[in-house]
Amino acid sequence: MIPKSHPRYESLMTRELIVKGVRDGITSIQGLIAQGRGEAFDYLIGEKSIESALYAQKVAAAKLLLARKPVISVNGNVAALVPGELIRLSELVNAPLEVNLFHRTEERVNKIIWHLRNLGARNILTRSNALIPGLEHERAKVDSDGIFAADVVLVPLEDGDRCKALLEMGKTVIAIDLNPLSRTAQCATVTIVDNIIRAVPNISKFTEELKELDERELKEITRGYDNKEILALAIEEINKNLKSFPGR
Repeated sequence: MIPKSHPRYESLMTRELIVKGVRDGITSIQGLIAQGRGEAFDYLIGEKSIESALYAQKVAAAKLLLARKPVISVNGNVAALVPGELIRLSELVNAPLEVNLFHRTEERVNKIIWHLRNLGARNILTRSNALIPGLEHERAKVDSDGIFAADVVLVPLEDGDRCKALLEMGKTVIAIDLNPLSRTAQCATVTIVDNIIRAVPNISKFTEELKELDERELKEITRGYDNKEILALAIEEINKNLKSFPGR
């Protein structure tokens, strides 16, 4: 039992969720490595939602509300860390959840679907009857009425080649990635440099604030957004934190 007074309580509990995900068969062993890599970058941004990330989250909310056919992609780490939050966002923006895995087995796909349904998800796409052009691994498999047909795709914890392939299909890609130097972060339409456990609830909060705005007002929020600038600001924040390190 980890006491709430522990200075690393939130981080340790997040790790436990990933470990439980592996034990439950919804998260791959490789997901543990991805979690550790992300946690390292979370340290570097100060374990908080930085100002540039909050702006990107607001733009993401506006783009999801403007979307004709938004879809939220779910992998094993996402299903372990923020399933309830993703279900809430799915309902707010009327975006179905679609399981998409790099280390794919049908057993794990079905376990994630069951996990989401057990938590109350009602809008889940379950077919894998289409292929994303240009990909030769399991993440190419998508639902023809889901990611394949979507105009906006939220891809938390993404891999760069699929992000690039989705962009080449003409889609708006919203990525959540703690590493501003990753291929995904560099090529996404909107990159949120933040921990997913903060980012998804923040997007939902912005969605609730913006949902009464009309199309013109939503487009005004997204106008002028520059993803390269957002990434540069995140890197600047990391540099600032490194320079302020007491041992420097």
